[in-house]
Amino acid sequence: MNLNRLYLTKNECYRAGQIITPKGIMVHSTGANNPHLKRYVGPDDGKLGENVYRNHWNQARPDGRQVCVHAFIGRLADGSIATYQTLPWNYRAWHSGGTANNTHISFEICEDDLTDSVYFNAVYKEAVELCIYLCDKFGLDPENIVDHSEGCKLGVASNHKDVMHWFPRHGKSMDTFRADVLDGLGLRRFYRVQVGAFREKVNAEKMLAEVKMAGFKDAFIKFE
Repeated sequence: MNLNRLYLTKNECYRAGQIITPKGIMVHSTGANNPHLKRYVGPDDGKLGENVYRNHWNQARPDGRQVCVHAFIGRLADGSIATYQTLPWNYRAWHSGGTANNTHISFEICEDDLTDSVYFNAVYKEAVELCIYLCDKFGLDPENIVDHSEGCKLGVASNHKDVMHWFPRHGKSMDTFRADVLDGLGLRRFYRVQVGAFREKVNAEKMLAEVKMAGFKDAFIKFE
């Protein structure tokens, strides 16, 4: 992950400075054919490139809207992919149009024309690595990573389609995304099957021996 920091200090959201306890992550994409970070993050730090239109989000109300996210993923001036943190992770962002503002860290992936598989795979990988970092930092369960469209279905976000208008075009979904984050964290899920319940320990030990003889070497006794 290529993580950089440039806080949007002029944005009303940053200035509000409301603190949250992160419980999940919400994935967004920008909905515009412009993969360049400088469109949203500014001013130029020497890597972003100059936004001659000055329409980045480091202003009170970008495009007249009360919007702000914790990070953006997209292209630098040299064409490489990077993440820019734009709010402290524990600040309340204005991203969901719902109660997820109070609970979720948010980031936007800068869209292109949605057909470039090389660009998609690069920003997808960067987004997975960002979520691995955030899950590890805040002890978050990858199951609590959702996109905006899922947030809408859960009743915690407004009615947006991102990122399901984009990911499936390249063979990905939020399920594959969460699985990739889980793999990156080195976690595995286990399903356990109980084969007996005994009042006498000797009977439990007998069953354990039989199960191990059957090939289940990791079997164990749990006392409750």
